[in-house]
Amino acid sequence: MYKKLFSQTLIYGLSNVLVRVFPFVLTPMLVKAFGPSKYSVYADFYSAAGIISVLLTHGMETTFFRFFQKFKEDRTQQNMVYFTSLTSVFIVSLIFLAFGLLARVPLANAFKHPDQVNFLVWFLFILAADAMSAVPFAKLRIENKALRFASLKIMNSIVMFFLTVLFIFVIPKQIESYGIGSSIFSKFYNPEYGIGYAFVANLIASIVTFLALTPTMFNGKYSFNIPLWKKMLLYAWPITIAGLAGIINETMDRQFLKYLLPEGTAEIEMGIYSAVYKIATFITLFKTAYLLGVEPFFFSHAGEKNSKKTYASLMKYFTIFSALILLFLVANLDWIGRLYIRNPEYWSGLKVVPILLIGSTFLGIYLNLSIWYKLSDNTHYGAIISVIGAGITIILNWIGLKYTNLGYWACAYATFLSYLVMMVISYVWGQKNYPIPYNQRKLIFYIGGSSLLSILSFYTSNSIFVHIVLGNFLFFIFLYFMIKIEQRDIKIIKEKLKNFKRKGKG
Repeated sequence: MYKKLFSQTLIYGLSNVLVRVFPFVLTPMLVKAFGPSKYSVYADFYSAAGIISVLLTHGMETTFFRFFQKFKEDRTQQNMVYFTSLTSVFIVSLIFLAFGLLARVPLANAFKHPDQVNFLVWFLFILAADAMSAVPFAKLRIENKALRFASLKIMNSIVMFFLTVLFIFVIPKQIESYGIGSSIFSKFYNPEYGIGYAFVANLIASIVTFLALTPTMFNGKYSFNIPLWKKMLLYAWPITIAGLAGIINETMDRQFLKYLLPEGTAEIEMGIYSAVYKIATFITLFKTAYLLGVEPFFFSHAGEKNSKKTYASLMKYFTIFSALILLFLVANLDWIGRLYIRNPEYWSGLKVVPILLIGSTFLGIYLNLSIWYKLSDNTHYGAIISVIGAGITIILNWIGLKYTNLGYWACAYATFLSYLVMMVISYVWGQKNYPIPYNQRKLIFYIGGSSLLSILSFYTSNSIFVHIVLGNFLFFIFLYFMIKIEQRDIKIIKEKLKNFKRKGKG
């Protein structure tokens, strides 16, 4: 059981790292090429992408997992579940696309980018194509086709990365070298688009991925069942609400910066904050890789005798690795941040990163805890928790940006507190409704200790040297105590690895 989970998580994890490495590498390239105000246009559109994507998929990925597992022995019903999910997403996405194209000018004005209607149109097609690919990707996961899933995700990122580099860096240099009239690219390339070519690259990558998924997408006899669809929507709506609220917590602070800060200041603050926020992707990489592998595992083992003990054990290991990653990143943030973001215009934002990293760690634990309401078919609890978190985010951002001079610090504090509250509420409600035997003391020690040591190492001095030396010293002290505490489990793991090697040689 663990071997299968490990292999699946390893494939998803490695692919997830590779998938996110490309946009992660692109960020410092883009911020070096464009100042905060120009980069903020790109960041602005993509900060809204999350909310739109949640609406377009409306919880059908998780709903597909749940209903697919309900019909384990009935392939006909499973096929119906798949095509009902797929049709639902297609209908919503096509309606969205039609409406967006008709209202493109007022929408561009609402985004405060009236001169970027082209960017908006490309953006609409990207969102629709990605949404319509979501359920086929979920199908690959439920069928344990991890390699196929991973290869398509990696292909998408590679295409987007190389086309972005080509459009924004290679072609302009070629035109500059040969002259506007002499270059082979002059006929179709418009230098005025600038960062807009990042949207073009993304659109091409999304279309290529969609086409590559068509064999999976339309494999099987089409069957759409309206009564089943109604049941699925009933299960899915709380997930959608939870997803919307979750995205408000993750990305909508950029929109608050845009609308609540003075014009001019808003673009710069949003550009800086969006760039440094990317550093929290280090935590997100681990969290996403783990959840991609473990969510189907949770559903498929829900009825087994020791499943809850397994969930508790997985939570402990997730928390251990999250705590170590957090403390290591904060300890080395000064040099990692400057290495990652080469443009000094953005370095002032590095000070908020520890708060964002701790908040992202809380989010990872919350998402791990949230399995209780999915397995017990109480998804409305997830919606309530997420709405509470979104409420905290909205209120704190509104107060912080409108009535104080905190700027993007208000966004960071709101993120931190929102995820902390969501994590605590999910744990308390989960233990009442679907009790899982978590080791509370260890979890609190690991995540609380790592968070406190991160704050201590980074905010007690303005010296970069002190940050690095003190932070890494505390990291190794923390690691030492963690190893001492987990000695028994480490011995068991070593024995299992030895046995595994012996079997391999045999």
